[in-house]
Amino acid sequence: MISFTGWNVVPKILINLMFAVYSAMCLIPILLVLSTSFSEEKSLVTDGFHLIPKLFSLIGYQYVFSGTSTILNAYKVTILVTVVGTCLHLFVTSLMSYAISRNEVKYRNQIAFLVFFTILFNGGLAPYYILITRYLHLKDTFFVLIVVMLVSPVHVMIMRNFFKTLPDAIIESARIDGSGEFMTYFRIVLPLSTPVLATIGLFISVAYWNDWFTCSLFIENNKLYNLQYLLQSLMTNIQMLLSNQNASRSIEQSIGMLPGESARMATCVLSIGPIILAYPLLQKYFVKGLTLGAVKS
Repeated sequence: MISFTGWNVVPKILINLMFAVYSAMCLIPILLVLSTSFSEEKSLVTDGFHLIPKLFSLIGYQYVFSGTSTILNAYKVTILVTVVGTCLHLFVTSLMSYAISRNEVKYRNQIAFLVFFTILFNGGLAPYYILITRYLHLKDTFFVLIVVMLVSPVHVMIMRNFFKTLPDAIIESARIDGSGEFMTYFRIVLPLSTPVLATIGLFISVAYWNDWFTCSLFIENNKLYNLQYLLQSLMTNIQMLLSNQNASRSIEQSIGMLPGESARMATCVLSIGPIILAYPLLQKYFVKGLTLGAVKS
């Protein structure tokens, strides 16, 4: 008989090769951004973009770090908001999701409808701004950077569906042994929910890290500026200087050509660097949390 074992290896090699090429294609834009951030501005104008800098320069990073204390303070604010906001978001969202996932909770379907209704409809920007500033009095405070994303209806839906997949027998056994609702929640439900907590935690931490719109709306104190808003302000300043010919000439005479593209790419590297480290740590929970949260409705 003819063995076809060797033929089964060929598709696996092709699939692995295809994913290797795809991974390389995903890495090329990141390498291009990194190379541009270390390139001299004149080289970018004359020679264009390259994966390896033709003329190495740190002028882009020097411009971004020209106000070092401001950048470091923005990093502190962003890291604190991301850590505290992610922990509070997971706590509040998981509590609400667990409550509406239990069949014994009265009016759970009505509460779930009110939560999910906000996915399709909202009050708009003007009522949102009035609520935060006039009624909650959170304008220009640290907590406003956290409270605006404290609960997400989409995350509530994912967590609720995940909690429904947990065996009822485990929770019933805990109740028979005298465990209360909070004890059951903290000692049994949360340890079994690591995949969905890691997935939602990754989602919301990226959202907190990349959030600049909240800061632009409600923050006027520069000590509360987060990293994304500060870097966007730097880019706006560069664009204004480039559009002003007199200012551009004076800067070119003192420091050379104004770092436009290199500074933009430097801000991208500074903004994505820390948060991208979270993906390898949470990758093993990522797909599992999404699929488990979407099986049962």
